[in-house]
Amino acid sequence: MDDQISPSVAATRQAFYSRIGTRSLAPLWEALKGLVPREPKSRFVPHAWKFDEVRPLLMEAGGLLTAEEAERRVLVFENPGQPGGSRITATMYSGMQLILPGEIAAAHKHTASALRFVLESKGGYTSVAGERTSMKRGDFIITPNDAWHDHGQEDGGPVIWIDGLDLHIVNFFEAAFSEHLNDKKQMVVKPEGDSIARYGSNMSPFGALSPFGATTPIFNYPYEMSRKALMTVAAAGAPDPHLGHAMRYTNPMDGGWPMPLIATWLNHFPKGFETKGMRSTDGQTWVVVEGEVVAEVDGKTFTLGESDVLAVPSWQWRKFRASKDAIVFAFSDRSAQEKLAIFREERR
Repeated sequence: MDDQISPSVAATRQAFYSRIGTRSLAPLWEALKGLVPREPKSRFVPHAWKFDEVRPLLMEAGGLLTAEEAERRVLVFENPGQPGGSRITATMYSGMQLILPGEIAAAHKHTASALRFVLESKGGYTSVAGERTSMKRGDFIITPNDAWHDHGQEDGGPVIWIDGLDLHIVNFFEAAFSEHLNDKKQMVVKPEGDSIARYGSNMSPFGALSPFGATTPIFNYPYEMSRKALMTVAAAGAPDPHLGHAMRYTNPMDGGWPMPLIATWLNHFPKGFETKGMRSTDGQTWVVVEGEVVAEVDGKTFTLGESDVLAVPSWQWRKFRASKDAIVFAFSDRSAQEKLAIFREERR
């Protein structure tokens, strides 16, 4: 529009903008297109991290500093579209964490909720709010917001998992708090398996309320149970053309997503199956648990094997083809978007 007005008018307007700027004011008409776009246009890009490349670097970090020195020894997944922001997608933080034999990641708590998706573990554990659980490959473990948690390894070999946190949403609202426990480990006051016995067996105590408010009272969804459910359903019918065989994790108290701001689910893609294209407003992170898939996101192609990680930004077309029978874990900010009534998806 400015190229259709005279230089004198443009100069007068600019002088006005400069003058109102000194009073902390700005002209909406100059910023409107950026504030109200016709459709989402993410600053983030699809990107894959290969486990075989990241794991050696993580182990190298294990030789450089202890878990105690690091507090949390994590290699953060930095989306190349926004380097330096500690973001895998626009709202989500994610990284790969390592605990070595004999180490403890000391107890702390924070406002942000966290998930752990276990890639490698023999003897690893995490404790949350007085209950300890063993960590096994494929387990989806939750740290509810403001809950004490610590991690450790009492057996041989490293423990490695994917972290996913909603801290960028919390920080956007400037609502973050954190605190450290005086001891490395919290006191365990419940037997292992207590939460899943109370709430994860299609039963619950009378008058049950989640001790974590809007977060599920189950903090470990064992892969053995989740996989069995998914594969039983997969054997009973044809895959959805866009999702394959898909099942979402749920909060047994209300049937919603397990975490207030983060959605989580599993997909099974039979060998040779290819999904139809779809896109949605949630920024997604995918982790291959079993098999191999070829993902196409925004015109870019990625071949993903077991434990590889893929970032899928908001509103970019995606589809998947299973070159081997595959199971994939995914998380996103869909839970937050649905509560805010802004989630949208489109299918081809």
